[in-house]
Formats: sequence, C-alpha cells, structure tokens
Amino acid sequence: MSGTEKKLAFVLERKRSYQQACGSETTAVMMADLSWFCRADRTCFDPDPRKHALAEGRREVWLRIQEHLTLTPEQLLLLYDGPQKPDGDDDA
Repeated sequence: MSGTEKKLAFVLERKRSYQQACGSETTAVMMADLSWFCRADRTCFDPDPRKHALAEGRREVWLRIQEHLTLTPEQLLLLYDGPQKPDGDDDA
C-alpha cells in the first residue's frame, strides 16, 4: 500500500467515525447548538482581539466537523495533506 493509499484509508476511517458519531436524531439538537455556539453562519469579528480569536477557534472546530460530514475522502486528503506529486512518489 502506497503512502497516499494509507493516508486515504486513514481519512476514510476518520470520516466514517464522524458520520457515525453525528448520524442520530439526537445529534441534530447537538449540531444546532454547536452551529449557534461556533458562529457557523455569522461573523466572528469582535473588536477585542481575544474574543475574536476565541470565536474563530470555535468556528474552526465547526468547519472541521462539517468538512468530515460533507466532503469526500479524496477532498479531505487534499484539504489536509495538499496536492500530491504528479509522479505519485509521495513517500520521499
């Protein structure tokens, strides 16, 4: 198994874990609360830099959850690992 295949398998397993953890009806209540708490659909700006940083951190967690629920394993691999070399030799 190549390095890319191993990474893809890892991302696929992680995506499945997110989907299983977030796949129940009770999860919808939690996700609605997290959406509000993490400012999923509104600005994180605050004139106080500490409050702004806190809000951005919360939103980053929300985005990671959403990425694992909506993107394909290949898209996740590109997002977190970047594009692979054209020759396929990503173990170097």
